[in-house]
Amino acid sequence: MGAEVAAVIVTYNSARHVGALLDSLPDAFGDVPYTAVVVDNGSTDGTPALLRRRGDCAVVESVNDGYGAGMNRAVRHAPETAAILVLNPDVELDADAVPRMLSVLRRREAGIVVPRTREADGSLSPTLRRTPTVARAGGLSFTRVPLLAERIDDPRAYATEHAVDWAVGAIWLVDRECFDAVGGFDESYFLYSEETDFALRARDRGWVTVYAPTAGGMHIGGGSGTSPETHTMQMLNRVRLIRRRRGTGAAWLYYALTLLVELRRGLLGHRASWPTLRALVRPALRPAALGASDAVLPR
Repeated sequence: MGAEVAAVIVTYNSARHVGALLDSLPDAFGDVPYTAVVVDNGSTDGTPALLRRRGDCAVVESVNDGYGAGMNRAVRHAPETAAILVLNPDVELDADAVPRMLSVLRRREAGIVVPRTREADGSLSPTLRRTPTVARAGGLSFTRVPLLAERIDDPRAYATEHAVDWAVGAIWLVDRECFDAVGGFDESYFLYSEETDFALRARDRGWVTVYAPTAGGMHIGGGSGTSPETHTMQMLNRVRLIRRRRGTGAAWLYYALTLLVELRRGLLGHRASWPTLRALVRPALRPAALGASDAVLPR
């Protein structure tokens, strides 16, 4: 019997975590036939050798041309399957997570299904999100006011199955027709916002994202590390997403609010905010991988 689901993973210096993820897959898939493809984006910590020794996944070694590019490459190297399981290397899936998500995918005719996710300490991970808007640029999710909060923190929202605007992409089950219709991940983001962009473009085409609390997994977070450069990418890509979806006027407002947010964070001791502020106002200081160094308002 051929594979029904392709598990696709992109690694970058993920030797500490990816083994536990792969170990969790047999129980997570249960009776669902699957294949696993791992694209390594130029790790230097021995991740490729670790993967090759395992023998339970296909390994594709690549240069680091971004998370979205790595995911698209993994899908190209996977056999044609009805669904694609997009996984961060620092997650572990619960038993029967995949058949439970697959049931929701079929029953709801959804494009994306996401499970209930917990942190390493067992607490709920607030993975559900509202559509990014200028009003939600201020990082005011703690207010729980929907107009101002992109992140959904209310525990009641995680108790029942329902459609959401988008969700953190650490564990996604994606219908293959949806993936193809959207055209895969937009590789220009390099890192961060690519899952937001994908889910919103899928929604534009009528594909809904559904949260399925009966399926579960754990996300450790930070498995590939964080740095001032990645924080800068995150902030710049949020502005780029707004510009591409809402236009230049909205993007200028979002950009201005982002400057204020990063200034506040810097004054409160968030060291990564200072290089991010400099990169926001001086395009030449932006990470070259983004290709967003030709104008103050990133494209």
